[in-house]
Amino acid sequence: MKKTLSKETEMEHILVCLSSSPSNERIVRTAIRMASVFGSQLTALYVKTPQSEKMSAEDRARLGANMRIAEEAGAEIVTTHGEDIPAQIAEYARLSGVTKIVIGIKNTGRKLPYFRPSLTERLIELVPGIDVHIIPDANTSRIYREKRRSLDKSVIPSWKDILITAGLLAAATGIGFLFRRFGFTEANIITVYLLCVLLTSVLTGGYTCGVIGSFLSVILFNYFFTEPRLSLRAYGSGYPVTFAIMLAASILTGTLASKLKAQAKLSARDAFRTKILFDTNRMLERAKDDSEILLITAAQLTKLLDLDAVVFAVKDGVLSSGTAFSKGESLEDGYRGNDKELAAVNWTLTNLKTSGAGTKVFKDAEYLYMPIRSGEYVYGILGISASAGEPDALENSILQSVLGECVLALENHRNAKGREEAAVLAKNEKLRSDLLRSISHDLRTPLTSVSGNADTLIINGDMLDEETKKSLLSDIRDDADWLTGLVENLLSITRISDGSVALQLSDHVVDDVIAEAMQHIDRAGAEHVIEVTAAKEPILARMDARLMIQVIVNLVNNAVKYTEKGSHITVSSGRTDDKAFIRVADDGPGIPDGLKDRVFEMFFTGDNRIGDSRRSLGLGLPLCRSIVEAHGGELVLSDNTPKGCVFTFTLPISEVDLNE
Repeated sequence: MKKTLSKETEMEHILVCLSSSPSNERIVRTAIRMASVFGSQLTALYVKTPQSEKMSAEDRARLGANMRIAEEAGAEIVTTHGEDIPAQIAEYARLSGVTKIVIGIKNTGRKLPYFRPSLTERLIELVPGIDVHIIPDANTSRIYREKRRSLDKSVIPSWKDILITAGLLAAATGIGFLFRRFGFTEANIITVYLLCVLLTSVLTGGYTCGVIGSFLSVILFNYFFTEPRLSLRAYGSGYPVTFAIMLAASILTGTLASKLKAQAKLSARDAFRTKILFDTNRMLERAKDDSEILLITAAQLTKLLDLDAVVFAVKDGVLSSGTAFSKGESLEDGYRGNDKELAAVNWTLTNLKTSGAGTKVFKDAEYLYMPIRSGEYVYGILGISASAGEPDALENSILQSVLGECVLALENHRNAKGREEAAVLAKNEKLRSDLLRSISHDLRTPLTSVSGNADTLIINGDMLDEETKKSLLSDIRDDADWLTGLVENLLSITRISDGSVALQLSDHVVDDVIAEAMQHIDRAGAEHVIEVTAAKEPILARMDARLMIQVIVNLVNNAVKYTEKGSHITVSSGRTDDKAFIRVADDGPGIPDGLKDRVFEMFFTGDNRIGDSRRSLGLGLPLCRSIVEAHGGELVLSDNTPKGCVFTFTLPISEVDLNE
């Protein structure tokens, strides 16, 4: 039984409705207690209507306070907008899997049957499968209703709206006289007045001028265009009905136009904010570091909220100077603020809570400061200017969404950086392991040979003939030369990789460098046919001759090592456009296509054992490529015809032309 109850409570989702009513705080706290008892998810929903734009500063502050109460209790803040509040609440509840709705009731009196249903009654009808908990508060609601009525009475049109209304009515009357002169019927004149009412509703604010225009249009039509004219009497028995229909049509037209205008304004604002949010998401994805993410967040928020902002980066708990923004543009880099602002920023950094304008801590500050953090780790402090008042419910929802995207981008960047560092460490560890493994395995053979031959000479030297002694000494020298070349390759590739080698560039004839390199080929090269083909004309290239000789020697020795005795190795040179090239080709067994991309990897040696049993560390070709690329050239591998391999690398041609 207990397991079943626990499973049910885990599925509970409570929705509390936010408003600027004084009683809403009690409703929010009731929902918080319910969520705590059930251990359920809590969502706080605010439905913004066109009338929300006229909300007083006191109501706006009360709504913000109620929203913060819900947010501090762990509720998710959601804002939607529309004219039909019950429909918006019901739609969200159905889509989000809400099981309980907590809402306040405007009054405790019962409405007459022919009156329009109250908000709570309509909500109950729209969500029959969801529990609706109604929290009445008659005293507070009565005081609030009286205050709201007194505020509603103060809705008086401005002089500008009055002048626009009067001008449109005068224009409509003038057009009516013109229509009458040309013999148009009264129905045509009525449409002119309907158009006048529609334009009045569109060009003025609120409903007042539209309603006044509706009444005045009927009066003007009756006075100027019905018999007897210039009086408010009418001879026709059907005129009263005409006037009533005209008035109803005018009021309905004006009201619909005002609503459409308000909805269009909200839709345009939402479209703008959606575009900014989309751009923000893309920009955050392309940001390269934490600092850029913070700057993008602050800049985009100033566009979204039309408020100034300042952002301070925090690294390892240390606060850096801030950057101020206005309308998406950076105003001041290195912003510090006065002592009061800095005190609020440091308090937010220390306590990980909001401070500044609109809060109980440093409430006289110019900015509202919020930590940008993930858990206990703080990335930065964002300040939003409070010069235009606190952000409303929708703006606060957008603010929290953008901050959430910012934190997500920062976390992704931090995780990616951690993965990169882990990959580098893993790669370095692999290289170290490969090096140790190769050294322990591949150096054992030559060292054993050197040690064995030396022991033979020491112990049995007197019993050996001169030819045997020379053979043993020759083997020792070959092994020592191989070890020396191996160490030189290892040191060279290390220095080139970390950039500690400075190239000694000068102009050299390519064929002369090749000729010098051929003097340093392993003695095993005598067992192969090595042919050097000179270019048709001398080629001068810019290079470090010492390193380039090492590249040629490595490539030729590589061909000697991995081809059978008696194979042909060709070293040639030439020129293509602004590049000189050197090519080393052999007719050995070649390299399979599947291994061509790996031959330039460090410590890769393949499985070929032709030549001798000694395996290299796989450093020769990676070293060659590093040296060539350091010269601005390229080393590539291709197949020889009919068999074998061709290694070709390029060098930049010297600016000096020997033919001149």
